[in-house]
Amino acid sequence: MSEKEEEGLVSKDANSRGNYDAGNIQALEGLEAVRKRPGMYIGGTDVRGLHHLVYEVIDNSIDEHLAGHCNNIFVTIHPDNSVTVKDDGRGIPTGMHEKLKKSALEVVMTVLHAGGKFDKDTYKVSGGLHGVGVSCVNALSSHLRVEVHREGKKFEQEYSCGKPLYDVRVIGDSDKRGTIVSFKPDETIFETLEYSWNTLSVRMRELAFLNKGLNVTLIDERDVEEDGSFHTEKFYSEGGLNEYVEYLDEARTKLIDKPIHITARDEETNVEIEVAMSYNTSYSENLHSFVNNINTREGGTHVSGFRRAVARVFKQYGDDNNLFKKITVSAEDFREGLTAVISVKVPEPQFKGQTKGELGNSEVTGVVSRAVGDVLKFYLEENPHKAKLIIEKVVLAATARQAAQKAREMVQRKNVLTGSGLPGKLSDCSSKDPAISEIYLVEGDSAGGTAKQGRDRNFQAILPLRGKILNVEKALEYKIYENEEIKNMFTALGVSIEEKEGEKILNIEKLRYHKVVIMCDADIDGSHIVTLILTFFFRYMKPLIENGHVYIAAPPLYRISKGKQFRYCWTEEERKLATETYSGGKNDDSVKIQRYKGLGEMNAEQLWDTTMDPSTRTLRRVDIEDAAECNRIFSMLMGDEVPPRRAFIEANAKYAKVDA
Repeated sequence: MSEKEEEGLVSKDANSRGNYDAGNIQALEGLEAVRKRPGMYIGGTDVRGLHHLVYEVIDNSIDEHLAGHCNNIFVTIHPDNSVTVKDDGRGIPTGMHEKLKKSALEVVMTVLHAGGKFDKDTYKVSGGLHGVGVSCVNALSSHLRVEVHREGKKFEQEYSCGKPLYDVRVIGDSDKRGTIVSFKPDETIFETLEYSWNTLSVRMRELAFLNKGLNVTLIDERDVEEDGSFHTEKFYSEGGLNEYVEYLDEARTKLIDKPIHITARDEETNVEIEVAMSYNTSYSENLHSFVNNINTREGGTHVSGFRRAVARVFKQYGDDNNLFKKITVSAEDFREGLTAVISVKVPEPQFKGQTKGELGNSEVTGVVSRAVGDVLKFYLEENPHKAKLIIEKVVLAATARQAAQKAREMVQRKNVLTGSGLPGKLSDCSSKDPAISEIYLVEGDSAGGTAKQGRDRNFQAILPLRGKILNVEKALEYKIYENEEIKNMFTALGVSIEEKEGEKILNIEKLRYHKVVIMCDADIDGSHIVTLILTFFFRYMKPLIENGHVYIAAPPLYRISKGKQFRYCWTEEERKLATETYSGGKNDDSVKIQRYKGLGEMNAEQLWDTTMDPSTRTLRRVDIEDAAECNRIFSMLMGDEVPPRRAFIEANAKYAKVDA
């Protein structure tokens, strides 16, 4: 019995296929639990949860596009960080809901799990089927207004914390159609109300690639251009996933000239498959998967089917052509240098976990594997030169993998924590409880010595790193394990890399510190070292970032003093304010400004007071908002291709600040 049948959700009065009115709207339950436990519905009340509100509203517009009724979406961030999402879809139905005796619009906006996407006749597929929809956004907003243009009329309703302020009403005539939702997140629920342009723009670009032909416009009314207009960016893709792969690979050297494109539809399950894949000369896999436009970060059955097909077809081709006679290849060798985007449309997706991170439909594995396998087999037969280039890359990957395995085993044998296995440069803490222990990765031996003197030995460990660590973006894996600084990090942290079902997995069960703090100078070289370390963590220790263990310390830029009075400053604005305060707005030579260009310029007490004392320090936790964008940026910043890096610097030079 399906979930719908079990809950009695199948509409007996739904109109004919393609119609969308009050009869298609079905209610499941109320909203009270959303405000009590918001984390259960949107993942948390932090900045991610805040942005999730926008995604839930946009999902409705995207569903209209998938159903063939929406071509344009406008997302506007207002100066007070309220957001408006406008589309030109059919408009939410406003007729009377037969069961609940209220407007279907009010049902959609105020009842959890209510909407047309629960009716097969309304939407074939929907990104929000496992989600909680716009009603959750309404519940978590101090104020929300919805305006619907439909059937020649303009309707509206407003809400406070999910409760209607009045009945749905007609406010005029309209020759347009669509839905406009404006909402202000509730400040009593969210930790922050400030929306990030970068975060939203990455998601809008992603949606444009996934839905070719859809126009998405992002407008930021907080940012006014020189000509008086608001900062605006438009996203549109004619090529869809092919353009997405080329965008992701813009900073990498291509192995084949254009992506391999795969589209298929399984008649039995009605699952639609679209895949774009390409190979480059890098040493990492760059794979991103989506189900009904939802980013499945943990993969799932569609990813398993894709990987199964890639390994099977390429292995068969290599064996048939006697290309693997001198080397033993494994499944992971076929994924080195692979960039792929997998997008499937599943009528009734089954996700694992409320955040929809992993697809669980078992039938999708075989469907994707067959579709991808058939196209790849034909591609290799029709393109022998390109096939040879890919197979040569696979052979090199297998050779490097075996060398890396030996190097990794050498490192991990030292990681048997008998006491003597720890790096000699590590000054460990006395606590053996990882939950309260933290380790500082400090730039340079000198600053490391100061940090050792200033730390709290009970729970703070210090590991000095000499110079700039290896750029892992350009290095073969076995070279990474030969690098002394990287070996020390593996050993000190107590983590290890293991192989499981053909994949390398970072085992963090014996992680010795739950806070890993990167502490470098506040100058250009320090920023470069931070980027090098973050590149290493992203490529080889990503679970530490995903589990919230990685932080960046924020040492002060200035010390402003007058006599015995002094103040530390972390920004130019703080420096100006402190200087004006001590000088009384006048030119006062007794006010001293010390610019810290390195950690070594502070003594142990100053370093503790500003950067290491938990009661006064500022730590910036490293999060992965969008893995695809992180992958692209690390490749662009740290890879071999110069033009994309130059373009990035030119585009962002205006944001750089010059020290006074």
